[in-house]
Amino acid sequence: MTKTAFIAIVGKPNVGKSSLMNRILGQKIAIVSSKPQTTRTKIMGVLTSGETQLVFTDTPGFHNPHNKLGEKMNEAVGDTIGGVDACLFLTEPRGELNAQELELLDMFSRQKMPVILAINKIDMIADKKELLERIVYLTSKYDFTAVVPVSATEGDHVDELVEELEKLSTPSPHFFPDDTLTDQPERVLAAEIIREKILRLMDKEIPHGIAVAVEKMRERDDKDILDIEATIYCERESHKGMVIGKKGAMLKKVSTYARQDLESFFQIKVNLQCWVKVKLDWRNREGLIHNFGLD
Repeated sequence: MTKTAFIAIVGKPNVGKSSLMNRILGQKIAIVSSKPQTTRTKIMGVLTSGETQLVFTDTPGFHNPHNKLGEKMNEAVGDTIGGVDACLFLTEPRGELNAQELELLDMFSRQKMPVILAINKIDMIADKKELLERIVYLTSKYDFTAVVPVSATEGDHVDELVEELEKLSTPSPHFFPDDTLTDQPERVLAAEIIREKILRLMDKEIPHGIAVAVEKMRERDDKDILDIEATIYCERESHKGMVIGKKGAMLKKVSTYARQDLESFFQIKVNLQCWVKVKLDWRNREGLIHNFGLD
């Protein structure tokens, strides 16, 4: 008998949600960086093991929004929680829960949602007593179905976490073919890989004002080469110059690193061409947010 569970991965920004989903799936489909709000839209990942299929939704970090894009990201989290079988609440091993995390717990309570707590980044904790104290603190805030301390980067206890998640599955047909990894179109995956390189290579506020659109993606008929043409959009003219860099150095570096990842993901030689354009204050413009597929 086949079984399925739809699970939302939720938490505050930069807690490791995308890293954990990539680790669970054994394949990178969501971009990661050290900067908060890296994930902007809901990204679905599918893990099928025998008769059980787990369908994960990696959500944007739930945060205090400062623009219309931030509001859309928070709406995506709320919409996702309302449409899944269970949630995987990811938090860190230290610190008080912030207002947004407490609001998430309140959402779970209103929905009577089964929630598994995963305490990420346990490789940062040397004293196990500190971890036990953390578990006591967190379990006093919500009646979690299970608690699993993990390390997304090291892979510690991720198998145990998957076992707990599989217990939440119920008899159902599989909603995706068993070899499905994600619902994301190839163009979206390519655009996200390019944006990840900008996030990693550039500092401060510039990366958050960046959007990437893949205009062309076509495999050549006569050669095993994938041609990709992408446009990088900035919010300000001054940012455009920084993304391009002196004599095109930054754009060349972004393109080189992105091409390497694209070739690894698509298993084909890639010819990547990138251009940079300005769309003033696009994060507060509903039409542009829609055009970039971020709503």
